[in-house]
Amino acid sequence: MRFLRLLGPALLGAALLSGCGLQPMYAGGSNGAVARGLTGVQVAAIEGRAGWLVRNAIVDQLGADKAGASPRYRLDIRLDDKLEGFALLSDDTIGRERRTLRARYQLVDMSSQEIVLDATAGSDAGIDVVSSDYATIAAEQTALENMSKDIATRIVTAVALRLRGDTTQ
Repeated sequence: MRFLRLLGPALLGAALLSGCGLQPMYAGGSNGAVARGLTGVQVAAIEGRAGWLVRNAIVDQLGADKAGASPRYRLDIRLDDKLEGFALLSDDTIGRERRTLRARYQLVDMSSQEIVLDATAGSDAGIDVVSSDYATIAAEQTALENMSKDIATRIVTAVALRLRGDTTQ
């Protein structure tokens, strides 16, 4: 009897969830429509160290270098990397920095040159400025590396969502 009382709500919950329309994005694994679409995205070169980090992270996540086929889309990205000091201490030195990395990206259909996705992504980090210049520079670089990975993940997710909605794949 107790088993039936527990099973009833579980079955009702499963029935309700099945009608909600959620679908796995990467259904079919590497042979699925989204995975195939992502391997068909070419990432254009991006200026600067931040650009190199973001581009490499995106290429790693897309698996684009493994495809070997001609790309269907081109991903153009422009970055804005800022490092600002604030939190002045009593001796007029900066006690904290804020690093901001913003990306504007466009997914371009290479056959028609039509922009199919135009969006932005951003990430920021706070950095403590300490008496050791080496430690501060290392913290700034680590923050840039982490923000680059974060932005790359956001961009790949947005591209995957766009490609999932494209039924002409």
